[in-house]
Amino acid sequence: MLLTPREEIYARVEKFQKELAEKELDGAIIVLNSDMFYLAGTVQNAQLFVPVSGEPVLMIRKSLRRGLEESPLRNVVPIKGVKDLPGVLNTFGYGSVKRLGLEFDVLPVSNLHSYEKAFPEAVFSDVSALLKKIRMIKSNFEIEQMRAAMQILDAGFREVPRVLREGIREVELASYIEAAMRRAGLIGNAKMRAFNQDYYLGNVCFGSSGCSSSGMDGSVSGCGLTPAWPQGAGNAQLKRNEVVFIDYVGVASGYCGDQTRVFCLGRLSSKLEQAYNDAIMINEQMLSILKPGTSAEELYLLAVKIAKELGNEEYFLGYKEDRARFVGHGVGLETDEMPVFAPGLKTPIVPGMVFALEPKFVFEEGAIGTESTYVMTENGPECLSLTPQAIGYVD
Repeated sequence: MLLTPREEIYARVEKFQKELAEKELDGAIIVLNSDMFYLAGTVQNAQLFVPVSGEPVLMIRKSLRRGLEESPLRNVVPIKGVKDLPGVLNTFGYGSVKRLGLEFDVLPVSNLHSYEKAFPEAVFSDVSALLKKIRMIKSNFEIEQMRAAMQILDAGFREVPRVLREGIREVELASYIEAAMRRAGLIGNAKMRAFNQDYYLGNVCFGSSGCSSSGMDGSVSGCGLTPAWPQGAGNAQLKRNEVVFIDYVGVASGYCGDQTRVFCLGRLSSKLEQAYNDAIMINEQMLSILKPGTSAEELYLLAVKIAKELGNEEYFLGYKEDRARFVGHGVGLETDEMPVFAPGLKTPIVPGMVFALEPKFVFEEGAIGTESTYVMTENGPECLSLTPQAIGYVD
């Protein structure tokens, strides 16, 4: 089991402490699993206190044993509940904290009330943006985990030509892909930070099912198997010459990579082939202008401009009124990290950022396009995806 190195964790803590100092906070209490893992190297039922200076304190309700084994932090102690926080912090010299940060974007209101009772004199501030900011730039250690995630994805996609056949159901093909990914080291489900945007690992869509949309914030969601989970693979059976659209996330050591590839049993129509070539061209045009300092918005505006010139704007990034408003997004411990390539978001793309670009078209006949994961380097974007981009034709 790979553990996050001590120097990696303390480098992250130091970055966060600099942000806390700029906001004139005494410290922050971290509870979200993704942020907890980033700063402590473990995911337990715990409260992580990060002071503006000094050693963090990881207070664990369950499992203390695993927390001690997995986290390189020096102060790892047991705790029964939030009401015990002030006393525990006082023993470590943090008894006078008055300005505390919390993850307001994900914290339940009931939890906030518990902190207000435990620290009646404290003023609470949101540190979500600070965490997203420091997590946006990946270390070499993180990038290596994401390379491993792309290897897992490639194993799943390489399984498709072997099992694709007429009459196979979307969910059946998904099971083959996911089994291959699991054998390759997939650790489990992927994470999203946005409220109510849970998903499994991705979707498999045959033909017109790629046109089915849902509340999922993306260009393609799939039909799913039930209104209780209205996305992902459904029960559609494959016909010859239909587009097979596969969009999956691989996860290794907590870190994810995102990828879309297209297959076909037989031959796609000239319309869909042309749309696929257009998507590839848009992707190449975006990459051609991407250099350190390019704003995320620039790529979105360029992609939409080209789609409009091609006469397919209303089918770009989704079907008509259900189109998405972004052409790419950051990936890491979550699949909806910064930067987001969307209008109005002028985040400069700098070395260390890892992101997926996903120009796609959605027609009544189905969804088609591409998505690959990239890391920004001093010399430009480097593609981490391993699966060939060409349409995977199967006889």
